[in-house]
Amino acid sequence: MTTADADRANSSEGTVTVTEADSGTYKQEISIGHHRLVADEPPPVGDDAGPNPYDLVLAGLGACTSMTVRMYADRKGWPLEKVRVTLRHSRIHAEDCADCETTKGSIDHIDRVIDLVGDLDDTQRQRLMTIANSCPVHHTLTSEIDISTASA
Repeated sequence: MTTADADRANSSEGTVTVTEADSGTYKQEISIGHHRLVADEPPPVGDDAGPNPYDLVLAGLGACTSMTVRMYADRKGWPLEKVRVTLRHSRIHAEDCADCETTKGSIDHIDRVIDLVGDLDDTQRQRLMTIANSCPVHHTLTSEIDISTASA
């Protein structure tokens, strides 16, 4: 049985398994239920075989944002045709962040631009922008996170 087969056999709903690939310097094989992804670092560190870890975090936030906005608009029967979320990660000096508790060092910063396509009025657009912050991944990234690490 290959490592990938073992990962599939051991994977369960809500479990993500990341395994170092047999090829490439930093290439990682990611198993999420029956889905398969690849992550890597860009050159010169890696081989650019897939998105880097920060891109995967942004993808999760973007997908959750879009899905949350879509669910709300559908429930309200609003004429939302399409949602596009564009994200960018950077690090900024804490002193440049007016809304941050941390004042020294640097902090991670995510720019998120949400494009709502459809014949929506201003009130609907504003409500959908507010609802975007209700996305569970947004809540996770903006709350205190406790990560427990154990040896297998």
